[in-house]
Amino acid sequence: MFEEAETGMEADVPENLIKDPDWWKGAVIYQIYPRSFNDSNNDGIGDLNGVTERMDYIASLGVDAIWLSPFFTSPMDDFGYDVSDYEDVDPMFGSLADFDAMLAAAHKRGMKVIIDLVISHTSDQHAWFTESRSSKDNAKADWFVWADAKPDGTVPNNWLSIFGGPAWEWDSRRCQYYMHNFLASQPDLNFHNEDVQDAVLGAAKFWLDRGVDGFRLDTVNFYVHDQQLRDNPPLSADEAPSTVDPTNPYGYQDHVYDKTRPENLVFLKKLRGLLDQYPGTTSVGEIGHDGLAVELTKAYTEAGERIHMAYSFDLLTPQHSAAYIRRIVEEMNEGIGSGWASWALSNHDVQRVGSRWGEGLDIGRFAPLETALCASLRGTPCLYQGEELGLPQADVPFDQLQDPYGIRFWPEYKGRDGCRTPMPWANNNRHGGFSDADPWLPMADTHLPLAVDMQEKDETSILNRNRAFYAWRKEFEPLKKGDMHFLDSAGETLVFTRSHRGETILCAFNLGTEPASIEVPDRVLKDLRAPGFTGLIEGSTITLQGLDAAFASVKS
Repeated sequence: MFEEAETGMEADVPENLIKDPDWWKGAVIYQIYPRSFNDSNNDGIGDLNGVTERMDYIASLGVDAIWLSPFFTSPMDDFGYDVSDYEDVDPMFGSLADFDAMLAAAHKRGMKVIIDLVISHTSDQHAWFTESRSSKDNAKADWFVWADAKPDGTVPNNWLSIFGGPAWEWDSRRCQYYMHNFLASQPDLNFHNEDVQDAVLGAAKFWLDRGVDGFRLDTVNFYVHDQQLRDNPPLSADEAPSTVDPTNPYGYQDHVYDKTRPENLVFLKKLRGLLDQYPGTTSVGEIGHDGLAVELTKAYTEAGERIHMAYSFDLLTPQHSAAYIRRIVEEMNEGIGSGWASWALSNHDVQRVGSRWGEGLDIGRFAPLETALCASLRGTPCLYQGEELGLPQADVPFDQLQDPYGIRFWPEYKGRDGCRTPMPWANNNRHGGFSDADPWLPMADTHLPLAVDMQEKDETSILNRNRAFYAWRKEFEPLKKGDMHFLDSAGETLVFTRSHRGETILCAFNLGTEPASIEVPDRVLKDLRAPGFTGLIEGSTITLQGLDAAFASVKS
């Protein structure tokens, strides 16, 4: 179906990829939301050249890869997650040449570049949909999910859109409904059609041939729907509560028919076959399905079969006790089989962890602790832009909201704009050094004291503590690829070991604000003195201050 990778492609792959094709296991991935990262042409919107301008900063963090949220041609109804051309850059972000320059700049510094692949749906402005909606018998008539109305004119079934209302929109051209899991302007592709699968794999190949190192797969379990269009059952009382906001009726259903269908596994095997033609590339999937994170991660990331790794929303929720984190991580470790997880505590869709978990805490102590914890779990950590600075959630007034999701469910749910405000580069600048023009979202006043230029000056700042920890972590393979085993500990402490090729490291975290003492019997511990943390290890006793950590090499 696809030609082999072009000869000579390997010459463009960073040398460290060729040395270790499993570089992605335990690699630190830095997520960039381009609209809000850095504006190079002063139009108030971040762009690809803005990313290139800040490449030395990104490299200084000690991360291994960049994940870029969408920059493709789009009407921007959902800010790039509504793609109208998979093989071009939207002019607001630059050009293909700008992308190539950004990619080269990252590779020159030894970092990989992963881009979002948004293929569960397109924009309604995409040429594929324009043709599909034109008639019931055109060449692409079956490329999207079309269905007749019920005899009374109502929608085909009870499926709901995450963004509110039915997952069906009436089209007066075909006199049929089309399915949309998100906005009405984001029609779902029909993955039961082999031509659709070939088309989206062709789009992936376009970027692989350009030299990208892999994909973050948006809504990876949404690709395939139930062909019989059966109604979803209600979510029973004994099932896991939905991770969507409780104001959203989407959480009332058990989504067994509108997503996570078994046929999805067949397509993901095809996608893996394409990726395997490009040595050193990787993929990380976003799994959104309550109560099935472990089961789906195991199936979707089975070694060598489908995608390389996946993350769920289980650590992107308000729950954050030590017991909760241990349960989530332990269940994943025990149930994932040969697969591999990715962990994130913040991203462009959820409230920043600095506010979600860190409210009322000393952010200078909490922020380095949470990034170190995420980077110590078995899996691949994702760091969201601004998380390295300890940014809290921004408060965006209703009259300045841009997110249609937030506008729809205001005021109980304020949407995603609060985690998407511009990156603060300079404290003494009205727009934080992001742009000379008014930015598309306001610069948060609470972010300016945490600006990069302020933190650069202080060796003990959140930024510099994170840099030091990531640099220190690179020296320990167990923290990247090792197995993981929890030890029992009291209160708000977490203690676990990471073991790889005969080397074991013990990690101890105190998520509480009061000092804690932990006994680790029958083990000889050697303090590894992780930078920025003050935990003391004496014999088999670990003493931690509040919001503190300690790391030790272990001999039985």
